[in-house]
Amino acid sequence: MPIPLLQGIIYGPVRSRRLGRSLGVNVLPRNLKACNMDCAYCQYGWTAGPSRRRVPVRWPPPDRIEAAVSARLRKAEASGELIDRLTVAGHGEPTLHPAFEEIAERLCRLRDRVAPDIRLAILSNSTTAASASVRRGLALFDERYMKLDAGDPMTYARINGRGSFGAVVEALRDLGQVIVQAMFVKDERGDVDNTTDHAVDAWIDTLDAIQPARVQVYTIARPPAKSSLTRVPARRLREIAERVRALGIPADVHA
Repeated sequence: MPIPLLQGIIYGPVRSRRLGRSLGVNVLPRNLKACNMDCAYCQYGWTAGPSRRRVPVRWPPPDRIEAAVSARLRKAEASGELIDRLTVAGHGEPTLHPAFEEIAERLCRLRDRVAPDIRLAILSNSTTAASASVRRGLALFDERYMKLDAGDPMTYARINGRGSFGAVVEALRDLGQVIVQAMFVKDERGDVDNTTDHAVDAWIDTLDAIQPARVQVYTIARPPAKSSLTRVPARRLREIAERVRALGIPADVHA
């Protein structure tokens, strides 16, 4: 079963395979998985369409987000708690918040004032990266972890469900200095699989065009929306990462 939606703005810190001790910031409505994709591997389950929504969308205001983060950071400072990253993520796509740029500005100022040693990070599905206001907000983060699970439109559609593959690639090419995250999964029936030689070849070619600062390769760790998905063996993940390194791009494996 997918995990429940988050009920507050702050969660964690969680010990992340990729981010260390990460204090999460959920800028999304507490009663809604607000996402413009429908990834087969999502730990929060499938994305409901507008017709299935039974509650109004109430985005948390930027000042309340800032206040919640400020209180938690000050608590960590007082107790000597170690936090490696302040990570904007949550149960959906954080850049969909109508005031995303303002939130980024507030969090950046708060971090600089209260906890300057903590890295400010964001996890995004990359679909909004062409928006001017989103790009201004993203520029304020120390680390931008941007999703790219496929290198061709068909595989992209099967893995991520929605979104324009071409638009995402163009936006990532222009964004610069991003860390690409790629989730590799297989389906028992062969309906979903981005680990085949053909799929990996296309993905490698796309990475070569984007030239990210780094790539993170991993597989599922929690129950996915599509229950027939299976984990990819660490050996295959290492083979894929080696292909990335052959481009001169650093790559990490998180099995």
